[in-house]
Amino acid sequence: MNESRFESILLHFEDLRTQLSDPAVFGNMEKFRKLSKEFKDLEKVVDAIAEYRKTKSNLENCLSLLRSESDKDLLDLAKEELSILEEQLPALEKNLRYLLLPKDPEDHKNAVLEIRAGTGGDEASLFAGDLFRMYSRYAETHGFSMEVVDFNEGNTGGFKEMICNISGPDAYGTFKFEAGVHRVQRVPATETQGRIHTSAATVMVMPEAEEFDVEIRKEDLKIETMCASGPGGQSVNTTYSAVRLTHIPTGVTAQCQDQKSQLKNMDKAMNVLRSRLYEIELQKRMEAEGAFRKSMVSSGDRSNKIRTYNFPQSRITDHRIGLTLYNLEAVINGELDAFIEALQLHENTSKMETSSN
Repeated sequence: MNESRFESILLHFEDLRTQLSDPAVFGNMEKFRKLSKEFKDLEKVVDAIAEYRKTKSNLENCLSLLRSESDKDLLDLAKEELSILEEQLPALEKNLRYLLLPKDPEDHKNAVLEIRAGTGGDEASLFAGDLFRMYSRYAETHGFSMEVVDFNEGNTGGFKEMICNISGPDAYGTFKFEAGVHRVQRVPATETQGRIHTSAATVMVMPEAEEFDVEIRKEDLKIETMCASGPGGQSVNTTYSAVRLTHIPTGVTAQCQDQKSQLKNMDKAMNVLRSRLYEIELQKRMEAEGAFRKSMVSSGDRSNKIRTYNFPQSRITDHRIGLTLYNLEAVINGELDAFIEALQLHENTSKMETSSN
């Protein structure tokens, strides 16, 4: 491990601490928020460095004692301690290397989740509804807030389209692995001969863009209001509360009809529009750097079939990492940890292999 890099990290950590105590920084909430996030993330690295150094120092002391000590009891104690330290040090070093990996700067952001029914007609809409409930339950049990922005109901249930905002620590870094095509194999309720049908739904996950990420000029914006459709009561369906925004230079649109208040719908639609525009710019930037979605794990390409849900066999397979589980009911009810954690591990392992080459 590079001691000079450790010293550089520790100096930067103390510099951040000094800046955060500066009244001028405290008065600038955006800068204070950014520095606080960096300080909190770096604190984990600083603690890991301290633990690694302490263990390494203890190991060196044990080796020194073994070379110089003649007392049998002390030597036996030193050998026992050395055995423990030699087992601990590689694990601490591995953890430190992981913490020092470059982080995706988008991971800490909130996320915009879009679910759309694909091939399969009504069954695809029902499956899109299943995915929405799966993510809702996962979000609820893991401390994320999930808020519906817009939806388009299916003819016989479920959704043709569902758009949500997800907020919470590392929301995008958690949900980004769900982007891609999800395939379902099951017998529809209307199937009289028991045949298995295959349907699909597409999931798109974008980092939520903040106001300073994307600037939208008023003259580039077309605003339309209309009556909301779907459930929500008389006032929702008879007032012009729904809002559709169009970014004229790109043709990108966003719509919200979830709230009775036109102003709230405007804010939500603007948030989605900003995130869609940010995703476009992010893709351009990553392509220019030659790093756009090289890994299947982090791919948001809609053509990728990432996971298959086989109801007759209660089987779920994630095709990116070859992980198959036979607990479909639990997963569809929000128990996604096994897949998300495995995908995060896969991504981090790939990063560590790349950084060591």
